[in-house]
Parts: sequence; structure tokens; C-alpha cells
Amino acid sequence: MRTDRPGQDAARRDGAGTRLPHYSYGVYADPALADRFDRMRFSGPIGTLVAENQEAVLLRFLDPVEGLQVLDVGTGTGRAALALARRGARVTGLDASAEMLRVARQHAAAGRVEIRFEVGDAHALPFPDRSFRAAVSLRVIMHTPDWRRCLAELCRVAADRIVFDYPALASVAALHALGRHVGHVLNDRVEAYRVFRGRAIGAAVAAQGFRVAAVHRHFVLPIALHKAVGSRRFTERIEAILAAAGLLRLFGSPVTVLATRCASS
Repeated sequence: MRTDRPGQDAARRDGAGTRLPHYSYGVYADPALADRFDRMRFSGPIGTLVAENQEAVLLRFLDPVEGLQVLDVGTGTGRAALALARRGARVTGLDASAEMLRVARQHAAAGRVEIRFEVGDAHALPFPDRSFRAAVSLRVIMHTPDWRRCLAELCRVAADRIVFDYPALASVAALHALGRHVGHVLNDRVEAYRVFRGRAIGAAVAAQGFRVAAVHRHFVLPIALHKAVGSRRFTERIEAILAAAGLLRLFGSPVTVLATRCASS
């Protein structure tokens, strides 16, 4: 299981020494996956709950949203970009997968919202310094080859704030990450995501002149477990009990972070 050690190269090598793309590029280039991505991640009672919680925290951390110029890095099918654009933000969505952006454009057209979508790499954003008031990146650094570089790029292009999330090392979800890592060894299309220590995250943004201003922890139990049960009522009740016992504060994951630029930077 990968933790918060420095990221790996964006490519690996096969037995003949040929450089192969990192799985995070290859998997999401699949048009069939792009077409079913939202159904996989955000359908059903738990997928809907996850999407609602994610959107609510994002809007709270970026408030006020209307008129805000935002870059959504790793926008995928555009869920965060759409939520912000519907509330009046001026949004640019960037992703390495043209297929995911194809679906995102379809969603934007169906919702009659204007969003600028571009193909690009989170490790080298094609924008000048501080060209957006805020930058967002959800469910991205857990998969990227070099997460520190991605965070540095977010900080570079954001004038005021960045919002991103990560799975916590100190959580039950870390066991799920271990299982995914084993699965990736057997099948390189399995997403073997990394988990993080909060201290490493804080140090990474501090190195770019930002500070962690707020965090929101979502669930104590792994989302995969909640999806297996498939009951929103169960999830809300058990998570409320665990939160009241203080376990959410200690072991909640994923963690959504608001980091703001320090006055001196």
C-alpha cells in the first residue's frame, strides 16, 4: 500500500524496459469506463449520499461561489464543475482523459451550464500563476504518480484557496486501500490508491505558502462497506453513532481540505 512517501514516476517499465503509462492515465482513457463512471461511483443510495456530502462540503469551503473563478483539476465527468457552475461560478475543468471530458461536456450541455473543459495534466497545469481565485481537485492526489507536484501546481495557479481530498492513513479505509494494492498487483487496471497522514498534507501545502484552514472528515467506515450494505438509513445512523463517540474526528475518511494562501506568500 502506498502511503505519503514521495510519488512515483508517471510511468513504469515492462519486462523489456519499455515505459508504460501509469494506470491513472490508462484506466480513465477507456471510453466505456467514462460512459459508466457516474453509475459506478455515484448511483444508488450510498453513491448519491457520497455525492451530496462532497458537493455540500465543496460549496461550504468555497462560499461565496457566485462569480468565483475556479479551476477543477481532474474534473472527470464534471460533477464538481457542474455543482459550482450551477451556482454562478466561472469554471474551467481540466482532465487528462479526453473520454471523461466528453461525458462532462454532455452533462454540461444537458444542464445548460457553461463550463470550459480542457485536456491537461495535473502535474503541469497550463495556466499562469494565480490565474484562478480557487482551485479544486477531488479524488485525484490519491491516484497521481507525484501527489506533491500536483498540490504544488494547485497552489501555484490559485490566488486564494484550494480544496482537495485524500483517504486517511489513520482510518479503516486504509485496509481497503491495502486490498486494492494487492488487487493491482494481480490486475493493473485495479486502482491502487495511496493513503496519507494529515501531517504530510499540512507540510506539503505549507511548502507552497498555504495553510490548512479547515478539514471535513466524511465517514468512519469505508464507503465500500456502506455500498455493500446499500442502505442510506443504516449509513446515516451508524455514522452518527460513531461520530458521537468521537471516532469520526479520529478516523474519518476521506478528508476534504480547505487550504488558504498565507498573507506573506
